[in-house]
Amino acid sequence: MAVKAGEKQVKQKLGRTKNSKRKKRRENQVNNEVSLEHWLWKCACILRGPIEAPKYKNYILPLIFLKRLSDVFEDELQKLAEEYGDIELAKEIVEADRSLVWFYIPEKARWERIKAQSANIGEYLTDAVRAVARENPKLHGVIDRVDFNATEAGQRILSDESLKALIGELSKRRLGLNDVEADILGRAYEYLLRKFAEDSGQSAGEFYTPREVAILMARLMDPEPGQEVYDPCAGSGGLLIKAHLRFKEKYGEDVRIEPLRFYGQEILPDTYAMAKMNVFIHRMEADIRLGNTMTNPAFTNPDGSLRKFDLVLANPMWNQDFDQSVYENDPYGRFVFGYPPSSSADWGWIQHMSASLKEDGRMAVVLDTGAVSRGSGTQGTNRERDIRKAFVEKDFIEAVILLPENLFYNTPTPGIILVVNKKKRHRGEIMLINASHLFEKGRPKNFLPDSAISEIAQIYLNW
Repeated sequence: MAVKAGEKQVKQKLGRTKNSKRKKRRENQVNNEVSLEHWLWKCACILRGPIEAPKYKNYILPLIFLKRLSDVFEDELQKLAEEYGDIELAKEIVEADRSLVWFYIPEKARWERIKAQSANIGEYLTDAVRAVARENPKLHGVIDRVDFNATEAGQRILSDESLKALIGELSKRRLGLNDVEADILGRAYEYLLRKFAEDSGQSAGEFYTPREVAILMARLMDPEPGQEVYDPCAGSGGLLIKAHLRFKEKYGEDVRIEPLRFYGQEILPDTYAMAKMNVFIHRMEADIRLGNTMTNPAFTNPDGSLRKFDLVLANPMWNQDFDQSVYENDPYGRFVFGYPPSSSADWGWIQHMSASLKEDGRMAVVLDTGAVSRGSGTQGTNRERDIRKAFVEKDFIEAVILLPENLFYNTPTPGIILVVNKKKRHRGEIMLINASHLFEKGRPKNFLPDSAISEIAQIYLNW
């Protein structure tokens, strides 16, 4: 008995030690993330004055991405040099086989060369990012969209002096493999997107879903190993990334677990570029494509039918206006429950997403509250109401969650999260969750605290 008691004490002590180490590691990660956020925002603030706030992201995000690519490339070269015993030999090997590195960075685009430039910096940077895109086709239209030497009315938009100051601040930290974990840098990058959204006002809704709303949606969908996750209006990729982070939170880095696969489409070229950079920084394998999902969906099967996915997460533009011909001449059979009015494409988007789900697929979509109430009066016919009615009668609607006011950057009005489940756990039931009071005041917007996210998710998951 004494031996067993001793073993128990040792195990308890080991358990406390492991928990202490885990807690310390988490604290270090949080501190590193906060430190990165402050540094990145300091970099962005260098651009205050020379250009208007909504344009900050067009200049600083590609440079942060280039810094990460360059630092990782240098680390990979160093690893090969240690393996082969010579840095010049390592360079020759990489020149012969580019697949040995994450992305091949040509000489002129490496950060040490960029940092050394003292004249014609805008022109040099533009040539550098274009050289990276030429060497890495996956980065074409991603890193090379901005012209750092561009002018308006004969004046440089961003002077060489401002670029020099920005490069100098970025040079104060390495972003290599041993300097920062991909997810920590990715979260800091997401933080920067949120800060840009706060400064961008109405245009923010085109590229950013509030972080806590995206986290909640990922918790609701709770992705499982091997699933395919799709966002037809991907913005800067935040919803896909939150699904990725939720999955890693559940399953860690276990290589035996089949990973998620991610797919997205975005109509705006600049926003598409942000999404691509964002998923690359998170080291995600994601297929993001440029184009108009409603007129030309990018993900189809060889026979021309829509590809189907396990999960859909989306925040389409609310009350978007599409011509009726989009619905009437649709070759994909998406709008079987009716054509939405020209004044609002909400139920057009929902039908596209539903048609993109497997037979047991689920989706969470953020919409204006009007999407679940418009046309519910005594009028004889109403297109949106009739489509809603068909979804209810098919027993696809699983839950509707009313969100608080003033969460979104492009409107003060509350939204809803509509959950569709093709294979509902509780047939004939719809869960309604009023979360309108579960917010905290923030500046410039309200936000859902972590406790509210957990409460809403548990109510839904536990039914």
